[in-house]
Amino acid sequence: MTITSNRPDRVALIGFGEAGMAFRAGWGAQSPADLRAYDIKSEDPDTRTIMLDRYAAQCITGSATLAAAVEGVDAVFCVVTADQAFAAAEAAAPHLAPGTLWFDCNSCAPGTKRRSAAVIEAAGGRYVDVAVMAPVHPKKHHVPLLIAGPHADAAEAVLTALDMKPRQAGAEVGRASSIKMLRSVMIKGMEALTAECFLAARRAGVEDEVIGSLEASDPDVKWRQRGTYNLERMMVHGTRRAAEMVEVAKTVDELGLGGHMAAAAAQWQAAIADLKAVPGDDDLSARADLILSRL
Repeated sequence: MTITSNRPDRVALIGFGEAGMAFRAGWGAQSPADLRAYDIKSEDPDTRTIMLDRYAAQCITGSATLAAAVEGVDAVFCVVTADQAFAAAEAAAPHLAPGTLWFDCNSCAPGTKRRSAAVIEAAGGRYVDVAVMAPVHPKKHHVPLLIAGPHADAAEAVLTALDMKPRQAGAEVGRASSIKMLRSVMIKGMEALTAECFLAARRAGVEDEVIGSLEASDPDVKWRQRGTYNLERMMVHGTRRAAEMVEVAKTVDELGLGGHMAAAAAQWQAAIADLKAVPGDDDLSARADLILSRL
């Protein structure tokens, strides 16, 4: 498929949660002329109205089905949860026009991305491994992206034309995701570690002493603020982060290293998210007490 001046006229967002809405908001008036969105929640009677209201509020065409969303488009941004990434690729592949760029922006293991690439390429699409390397807010469509795969040159041209911020990581599908996944071992693993440490310290009544000891050992880290922030991330985004950490564990396991730490982090992320607790004020003790009262 030829895209005039590298800028696609017809684009679909598969998944219209935080990332999808951030891209839409970032593009604003400069959005592609035909911009569509599809989210599986729009087919669930319990969440359909919520999704329809979301589409309307974002002034975007909400497609009733995945097939309708991707039909005839130049590019697809797949921004679903990590556990749904392959299913989305498999379901969409038969409906893609030849040459459609499939930007897989999901936080998946390289093996998962290669499986998705196989079904997209077999259907005549062009698969791009995309790693979103920072939170989508506040940067929105300017969030840094790593891209990899045999179509990286074409992908970079299209993303740049959409005023996005891509950087190539290599010609092999899975290389961008490897960087993202292994970085998450530390970032999201640290969230889980601080949660276990501070929740246990709070319950044991030694919170101040533990934090004081950490600050004495590593004064460059503001441990109370870090703990407060990490708990908020897990309370608000833990479900998505847990799905990502499952893929992180797969990534590490594929490298012959087990992935046990990442798997444990996934359990903590999911456990805190499942509490459905509102973070409230930026206070570590209050936030910890709220979580402990529901565990």
